[in-house]
Amino acid sequence: MKTIGVLTSGGDAPGMNAAVRSVVRTAISLGMTVKGIRRGYNGLIDGDMIDLDARSVSDTIQRGGTFLYTARSPRFKTEEGMQEAIANCKREGIEGIVVIGGDGSYRGARDLSERGIPCIGIPGTIDNDISSTDYTIGFDTAMNTAMEMVDKLRDTSQSHDRCSVVQVMGRHAGYLALQTGIAVGAAAVLVPEIETDLSEVIEKIRHTNESGKKHFIVIVAEGYKTDVQTIAKMIQEQTKIESRATVLGHVQRGGSPSVRDRVIATEMGYNAVQLLSQGIGNRVICYQKGDIIDRDIFEALSMTKTLDHKMFEISNVTSI
Repeated sequence: MKTIGVLTSGGDAPGMNAAVRSVVRTAISLGMTVKGIRRGYNGLIDGDMIDLDARSVSDTIQRGGTFLYTARSPRFKTEEGMQEAIANCKREGIEGIVVIGGDGSYRGARDLSERGIPCIGIPGTIDNDISSTDYTIGFDTAMNTAMEMVDKLRDTSQSHDRCSVVQVMGRHAGYLALQTGIAVGAAAVLVPEIETDLSEVIEKIRHTNESGKKHFIVIVAEGYKTDVQTIAKMIQEQTKIESRATVLGHVQRGGSPSVRDRVIATEMGYNAVQLLSQGIGNRVICYQKGDIIDRDIFEALSMTKTLDHKMFEISNVTSI
């Protein structure tokens, strides 16, 4: 291949810029040119592209977000939208694309690959909910951000003998909530994957309060069945412990990526381009048991991923 494209799609995640940087510089080392496709698949449809070289990606590895911008693209889900995107690829001489994003982005990559534009997917989402990989770019940074925010809340909770009920991101997955909860020593972690009796959580807080602990943290995934305001109200009414709800929100998406996210993003970008250089598409890059591997995109999209119940047990046992 002489020219490849790179895009970021779906929700932004710290480390996406590091992956783009790696794609560009690896491609250049192999004699390729690179087109940066802006605003995800919308940019592919609209022809919103820029030329990228080694200097274009200088000083980006430490930046959060994505300098290529990102968006979700309902138009790309239509055949008409895909054909417009393919026509723009041919017009720009793009022979393959590296797609950085989540499962929705992978489906777009699969559809392009089926229509003659080889694509390689790189997992980029703070939720760590892509089934084919143990780890996704942005997860470590988001956990550290959430941990730092909760640590600050703990200071005021301790000062006032309060219970802080904190919502972290994770609309359909509790990976971020669970590991953040363990890291901050939360009294309870509530996630969508595991049915939890709130009355038992409240009784645990009451019992721990009677044993001498006077401040508490409860971590709640965004997708949990009960909202944090309601949970805080229930805890306060039934334990008489002043309780406050906090929604951390999109602060978890931002910030300079951690060492782990920078390194893994760089590895994944390198491996993605190596595949394209061999004319291989329809694959996704995965992190499995410490190694970077690749899988068929159809296999990747058919896989399922479950929350680690042992980690949930560890959280419960160590939170007394």
